[in-house]
Amino acid sequence: MLHLLTDVVRDPAGRRWILDPIDGTKAFISGLPLYGTLIALCRRGRPVLGVIDQPILRERTKRVSTFDASLHRLLDDMLETMRDAPGVGLAERQIGVPLQVAVIEVENKLYELVNPQIVRASGEIVDWEGCLSIPGFVAEVARHAKVTVKARNRHGKEFRVKGEELFARALQHEIDHLNGVLYIDHLESLEELVRVSDSPSEVEEQAAAGI
Repeated sequence: MLHLLTDVVRDPAGRRWILDPIDGTKAFISGLPLYGTLIALCRRGRPVLGVIDQPILRERTKRVSTFDASLHRLLDDMLETMRDAPGVGLAERQIGVPLQVAVIEVENKLYELVNPQIVRASGEIVDWEGCLSIPGFVAEVARHAKVTVKARNRHGKEFRVKGEELFARALQHEIDHLNGVLYIDHLESLEELVRVSDSPSEVEEQAAAGI
């Protein structure tokens, strides 16, 4: 079952609520960050946590110190889940595992990032962005235009990767997840969120699918 949070409603006191159209439940919005109930997007792989706002997505993740078969299985699970969603990237935090691990696939090239860290960033660009953990919505978000990230692969070997355009955005988005940050935290107001069904034609398929 896929629950989509599609409506923001106000009560007579002017307070804002997120309305779940599937079962009619509401989650009070007290501002950013949001607090509400967990919604599991059930896929063939691991469940992707969809929230407004589940505390587990707000916790900082732990650095990986052991590069063994269990980590390899997690990475394989993440890849399957991300592709099945479908999405451009996925962080371990989004499947309930508090480790600094993310996967990104852009232009048919797969990147497995363990303990990733942005070491250089430049420029700024505003573009549409979505998230598998906030399904059905996109927003225009300002990000660095170029980034360089230091990480380790599944075997523990350190490497660096440079990203521009969508890849740079995905890197920043996933590393945000590992630090307990959601893309909506970069917005001045939740009213900047746009439903995918109502989004302008220039919204790319990747943004609508979610990073």
